[in-house]
Amino acid sequence: MERKQGFFSTLKEEVMRGLSPARSRTRAEGRCVSPMVGLLRRGSRRKTNNNQLHFEYSDNQFIPRSGSLRPVGEALAPLMEGPVESDGLVEDGRKDGWGKWVKGQLSRAPSVSAVSVEGSYRKSDLRLLLGVMGAPLAPIHVFSMDPLPHLSIKDTPIETSSAQYILQQYTAASGGQKLQSSIRNAYAMGKVKMFASEFETATKVMKNRNSVREAESGGFVLWQMNPDMWYVELSVGGCKVHAGCNGKLVWRHTPWLGVHSAKGPVRPLRRALQGLDPRTTASMFSNARCIGEKKINGEDCFILKLRADAQTLKSRSEGPAEIIRHVLSGYFSQRTGLLVEMEDSHLTRIQLNSGGDAVYWDTSIKSYMEDYRSVDGIMIAHSGRSVVTLFRFGEVAMSQTKTRMEEVWSITEVAFNVPGLSMDCFIPPADIRSCEPPPASLILK
Repeated sequence: MERKQGFFSTLKEEVMRGLSPARSRTRAEGRCVSPMVGLLRRGSRRKTNNNQLHFEYSDNQFIPRSGSLRPVGEALAPLMEGPVESDGLVEDGRKDGWGKWVKGQLSRAPSVSAVSVEGSYRKSDLRLLLGVMGAPLAPIHVFSMDPLPHLSIKDTPIETSSAQYILQQYTAASGGQKLQSSIRNAYAMGKVKMFASEFETATKVMKNRNSVREAESGGFVLWQMNPDMWYVELSVGGCKVHAGCNGKLVWRHTPWLGVHSAKGPVRPLRRALQGLDPRTTASMFSNARCIGEKKINGEDCFILKLRADAQTLKSRSEGPAEIIRHVLSGYFSQRTGLLVEMEDSHLTRIQLNSGGDAVYWDTSIKSYMEDYRSVDGIMIAHSGRSVVTLFRFGEVAMSQTKTRMEEVWSITEVAFNVPGLSMDCFIPPADIRSCEPPPASLILK
């Protein structure tokens, strides 16, 4: 079944009818479908031979966008970037979040995790995949509208000037600064497969031989708008994750934790940096240093390294969870100038009782970008994969665990300067707008 109506005219009709994502997030319409999802439900957009855009009917991969799951005025736990508790309700029936998860992990035997992996893909496994890979953020705040630093070698360290030169080449290879500056908003839709490939304890290593066949499949849609606004919907294995930013606040919604806000400065969505948003990517690495070279899949690459400052890390820490470091590295091809790999390492220290042993969680994500194609003159990576290593260590050597997860993704559609897209499409849920994040003492209760 094909729809003859074009993509942009369909979007315009939805906007004119007042079905904005902001309205679909209100309590009265908390179960309504987001118009962004509504467009995707009607079908996926493609170009015909005469360059006209129309829809093809596709399966319903996305569910209605959830709005307020908690009474207005109730305190919300801030968004924590890390694993989530698989089950366990607090007394009032709500999911407690990070504090509950910490307490559960400290009393959890390694054999419990082993059973979870051997059982393969229960709800807790999918929650771990989505909690870590669903909507991670970049390490620092950037303002994508700022121009790149002027290339200068006078009174500038060689590591810094080299990085600036590499970014100038990357910007030119991605389409040029003039063309990128003309983009007001962007849309991308893609497919993903997630699976846990390996689990390791202090005494045993278990590999999931059927990980590829048992992979959880789904899709995502990403919308971006200047300045620094974005919204993403991810649907995998029957679970849906929503996250967004209105330029001043980052929030996320999961079925098991509800809606919560991020602590610390506003930061870009990491998924957008994986070959989808070259302008924000260049701004992210504008203060990076060139630390050397490395061969990636046969390509000689320059390495740019960026480290979040102490003030940013402190503002993101909450209660017993202290973020020690967050480092981002980009590998830029010397041949094409494009970004071919991105790696970030995120270390969190957790200590519930003073004087006791601390627990550390080290999350490392490596993303490989492939199949660059030109979309309206902008080079976009249309496929890639991410490998995540989640390492827990600290209090007792025998309880150390390491989990390896993978994601394979592909981009099916990209569009720039979508008509009708406005700031109303990035309004946070009502709960977050009316509540401030609670103090750390409330999170642990």
